[in-house]
Amino acid sequence: MPATPSQQGVDDVSERTQQNRSAGQDPSTATKSGRRLAAQLAAKQAADRRRKINAVLSGGAALAVAATLIAVFVAIGGGKDKPANQADATPSASAGAPDEAGAPPAPQLPEGADPALGTKPEVKAGTGELKKLAVTPLIKGTGPAVQKGQNITTNYVGVFYKDGQEFDSSWRSGQPATFPIGVGQVIPGWDQGLVGVTVGSRVQLDIPGELAYGNDEAAAGGRPTGPLRFVVDVLAAQ
Repeated sequence: MPATPSQQGVDDVSERTQQNRSAGQDPSTATKSGRRLAAQLAAKQAADRRRKINAVLSGGAALAVAATLIAVFVAIGGGKDKPANQADATPSASAGAPDEAGAPPAPQLPEGADPALGTKPEVKAGTGELKKLAVTPLIKGTGPAVQKGQNITTNYVGVFYKDGQEFDSSWRSGQPATFPIGVGQVIPGWDQGLVGVTVGSRVQLDIPGELAYGNDEAAAGGRPTGPLRFVVDVLAAQ
């Protein structure tokens, strides 16, 4: 069996020491030479160890890369072979979401209410000069009458009285509006016009500017000014 690098170095030291003795070289000089050889041998052994460690680390890194590639291949290929009856992890859409056309869900109507309250009304402009509040029943509800101080839930559409241009509507988001009535939390035209209306009703409120947001655009802060027309569905009162 051939000698290992370490064993070969030891043999070299022994051989040179023997040669020095045969030649009558000064023992101290031979000792210094042996020390140099020993230091060279130690450096060579350290280099050998570093090469071995680097080889092991390089091999481990290659195995890790190979394992990663195999895992990716399995993940990609596994999706192609998924059984047809296996359910996906992605949940399906829940009930109550907007329909395919993007329209909001229909409002929840009070018991016995006219189904027409489930559809947004078409509101047109008024005619003539509006001087006072006018409340016009469009659908008569069968529920209890709204009382001052109650919280009522409504759907509504608001337009400018003169041209019928819509400026606000709860139907846009599909979320009815709930607020206290008759206590100054809404415009006076609503406070005065909705108290006494029965639940399940649809009413048209024609409101002059002084009972709405006023007639001065500069003072209104971006709110609609002048006479307004609202069509309001009263869905609940508590």
